[in-house]
Amino acid sequence: MAGKGGTGKTTITALLIRHMVKKGLTPILAVDADANANLNELLGLKLYKSLGEIRDSMKTDTPAGMTKSNFMEMEINKAIIEADGFDLIVMGQPEGPGCYCMANSILAQVMERLARGYRYLIVDNEAGMEHLSRLNLRQIYTLFVISDPSSRGVLTAKRIADLTRSLGVEVGRKVLIVNRTPISMPAELEAQIRKAVEETDLILGGYVPFSQDLFEYETKQMPLLGLRDDAEAIRETDRIFEKFID
Repeated sequence: MAGKGGTGKTTITALLIRHMVKKGLTPILAVDADANANLNELLGLKLYKSLGEIRDSMKTDTPAGMTKSNFMEMEINKAIIEADGFDLIVMGQPEGPGCYCMANSILAQVMERLARGYRYLIVDNEAGMEHLSRLNLRQIYTLFVISDPSSRGVLTAKRIADLTRSLGVEVGRKVLIVNRTPISMPAELEAQIRKAVEETDLILGGYVPFSQDLFEYETKQMPLLGLRDDAEAIRETDRIFEKFID
């Protein structure tokens, strides 16, 4: 998942996890790679420790007689939040001052080994795509690019689609989802969306309208996994996911 800040990509990520668990498309490793981590809250899970905190502690807390690599792997396994059909791990804040080259290298290696134990890997990313290098990801089956119904959101989606080439990331398909759309879409915005799709390799996955059910769940801080199957947000996102997830 990628997109401009505030487009609802974390919400769409939670709904994707809900969809896949309901369909039995498991096990899933979900990774919250957004510095403003809150995917665990939308899923109703308590956060123990982020990978950023583990990386920071590696420099001072590694026990005597244990390699830094073994220490980090042990701590990462403890930080995994286990749930029904999926596990969640949180990347946390970017590194602070000082050199983290070795720590980031170990982190990427441990994450690569960890991901092999799952059928699916879902990453809720920040707006930029550079963070993918922290996970050592070089192949993505489906990149969902989330936009809100705004010119800036669509332009950012277009830039993200273009940016994957310069990063050397192999993407099977790039799917644009326009989130929180009004009942009547302005013709100018629809034209901008069509132009973005025509000028890139984006596929228009669909539109997710503003949902009162979703708004109430988020306002009351209730896990989105509990949304009814007939809720509008569920119906629309399920329809999109059915086309691209197998």
